[in-house]
Amino acid sequence: MSRVALVVQMDMKPEHRDEFIAIMRKHAENCLAVEEGCVYFDVALSRDHDNRLVLYEVYRDQAAWDDHAASPHLAKTRESYEGMLAGRERIVVDIF
Repeated sequence: MSRVALVVQMDMKPEHRDEFIAIMRKHAENCLAVEEGCVYFDVALSRDHDNRLVLYEVYRDQAAWDDHAASPHLAKTRESYEGMLAGRERIVVDIF
């Protein structure tokens, strides 16, 4: 089975920028700590767009990514940033 990577671009509303970054950093730390199948999770800021945050996540396999997607802590994180985004784009890829 191949690893699964997720790249998410999230455009933050400027008034929520600092709070949203803190939420995402904590979320990344939590995923790495509690999800056995989460092997890599970076939180980055775009150099080209002041309010764009990029997540780069790698999961051991499809089952690990499915577990992440269904996790209660992901749902809780999403609730915590409701209304803070102006847009979001997600790309899922298989790593060979």
